[in-house]
Amino acid sequence: MAFRREKFVPRGGPSGGDGGHGGSVVLVGSEGLNTLYHLRFRSMYSADRGRHGEGSNRTGRSGKDLRIQVPVGTQVFDIETDRMLGEILTADDELVVAAGSMGGRGNARFATPTQRAPRHSEPGRAGEELRIRLELKLLADVGIVGLPNAGKSTFVSTVSAARPKVADYPFTTLIPHLGVVAESRDVEPFVIADLPGLIEGAATGSGLGHRFLKHVERCRTLLHLVDLSDPSNDAEADVATIERELIAFDPQLLDRKRLIVGTKLDAADDERRLQLKRVAQDRGLRYREISSATGVGLDGLLHEVRQSLVEGTFS
Repeated sequence: MAFRREKFVPRGGPSGGDGGHGGSVVLVGSEGLNTLYHLRFRSMYSADRGRHGEGSNRTGRSGKDLRIQVPVGTQVFDIETDRMLGEILTADDELVVAAGSMGGRGNARFATPTQRAPRHSEPGRAGEELRIRLELKLLADVGIVGLPNAGKSTFVSTVSAARPKVADYPFTTLIPHLGVVAESRDVEPFVIADLPGLIEGAATGSGLGHRFLKHVERCRTLLHLVDLSDPSNDAEADVATIERELIAFDPQLLDRKRLIVGTKLDAADDERRLQLKRVAQDRGLRYREISSATGVGLDGLLHEVRQSLVEGTFS
């Protein structure tokens, strides 16, 4: 609320300007991110507030929006109601999660022929305040699933530029990794996701895989990798373990296009190769064998995967 008070200007009248609008908190999709780790150590985000209106009919400056980059595939939930507010599905997608305040009107707005000196103004509307939870479901064309140490990370690092940790012990992969299979292998580019190994009971919280089963939901095709070099375990049991966990998490996951892939062909056990081939045949699934170390079978596998993404099925 303000009045114009100048020499030689009698009865200058009201001159209070409007308040500025507050900024909004906006989530923006970014292809350069694949985790939410950069948001982990800060618990509160707020946009700029709007400035007060001033005399001489000067409107207050509006606050800037706070734009937070998140990876593509991020889902946003209201913590209080557990309702999903939206999701970021493509780069540059924007989702306003907390709208900014609306600036109030100054007393100059209320001047009328019968009320030339209003002594009241309108307070601004408060901005939104919300507690949210972010969940990431990676967007990939192909998801790699299998028991720990099945050769998933080696395969991904061989066919793409992704560099997940590779070692000769289980659970070397602690976070999902995305890789792009480029055109250099006679196939169109597509995105693959290396997901941490699953074990018995993963869907109910055992091991590490239960944290990442949700990423499988976004994959169009599944490559089920099985180690051919370990004769001590039954191939049927190994495949059935992964299938049970997929069903326990979401029964529709087994309806996805799926290919059984025997890995470590360079050190394969012949009996286990025959077992795994029969397992795939019994399920009506295509079967291939590869060696990420020597490159045997990789070109054929990648070409078949690309064809399945185009045609909708393995041939």
